[in-house]
Amino acid sequence: MAPKKPEEPERKPLIGRVGTNLKVGIVGLPNVGKSTFFNILTKSQAAAENFPFCTIDPNESRVPVPDVRFDYLCEYYKPASKVPAFLNVVDIAGLVKGASEGQGLGNAFLSHIKACDALLHMCRAFEDGDVTHIEGEVDPIRDLEIISEELRLKDQEFLLTNLEKLERVVGRGGDKKMKPEYDCLLKIKHVLFEDKHHLRFADWSATEIEILNKYMFITVKPALYLVNLSEKDYIRKKKWLPKLKEWIDKNDPGAMIIPFSGVLENKLSEMDEAERKAFLEENKITSALEKIIVQGYKALQLQYFFTSGPDEVKAWTIQKGTKAPQAAGKIHTDFEKGFIMAEVMKFDDFKEEGSESAVKAAGKYRQQGRNYIVDDGDIIFFKFNAGAGLKETKKK
Repeated sequence: MAPKKPEEPERKPLIGRVGTNLKVGIVGLPNVGKSTFFNILTKSQAAAENFPFCTIDPNESRVPVPDVRFDYLCEYYKPASKVPAFLNVVDIAGLVKGASEGQGLGNAFLSHIKACDALLHMCRAFEDGDVTHIEGEVDPIRDLEIISEELRLKDQEFLLTNLEKLERVVGRGGDKKMKPEYDCLLKIKHVLFEDKHHLRFADWSATEIEILNKYMFITVKPALYLVNLSEKDYIRKKKWLPKLKEWIDKNDPGAMIIPFSGVLENKLSEMDEAERKAFLEENKITSALEKIIVQGYKALQLQYFFTSGPDEVKAWTIQKGTKAPQAAGKIHTDFEKGFIMAEVMKFDDFKEEGSESAVKAAGKYRQQGRNYIVDDGDIIFFKFNAGAGLKETKKK
């Protein structure tokens, strides 16, 4: 008797919007350095002044995602066109205590957060007499607690509005089809009101995730924590960081904390390359910007595959778990409709062997079918039928 195949674990859908044009929003109290950070990150000129609500309408920009694999392919092929992946970043107005009840920019602020798909929580850990703090003394843990509570309260309000509507449909109307959705909202109510947790901490079934994705609560969004330090404290990596890590481990288990210094990053941006390199080496530090961009991109549950050749090296953004035909569709809808196969090289194999022909000779060049789930950094060559015979994506 043939042994039973091991059962595959349930593949749950991703929590969040479906698509690749996703955004990461920078959130925090006023005057913690959000707009200054945004300016440095995107090399744009969003207003950055020393008063609350300097940012009213959210500024939006995109930044290339740094990747040594992309750089290697560009150096190898020396293509006419180079197209990296991009991270969409939104600078959102400062939140204040009571925003969930309309204080400050209140509802406008929270609606801007809702339009984002992941959050960069920025807290201020630097002292500066010239930059006022809306809450008085500098205390990044208090700031994070204010933000966390305001986002949870806003989700509570949004939940109760929708739960009341469903109660009328399911309870009084007897609509059994809506019962699973109603039960899911009751579970959400328990998490928000009884446990007083953010929704991303709870365990959700595949069906519940689909319901969460319908409503897009704020506290279901993944988060990273950015700690804005003075230049001296960033170099020493001391002040506030142990206490902040303890708070985050308790209140947002598994979330990443990234220390950086807006003042230092601004100084680095004004140096030429040689001066910058010497300064970093002398102080035994690195800029935090690349790490923030890469981790922000990963928080959106995005990845990319490459097409590469002398004409173009390009990173094509897809969501995690995307299968080969849908990945091909990112290049052109015809590629997905007429998909035949994906010929795949792993980047590490390409770099190790030194050429496509060497990868083939080593038996590492794979032909993959419709069920192949694309890995981050795959180099892919698609074959498809466009209705008039075999066509190939000669993108390499």
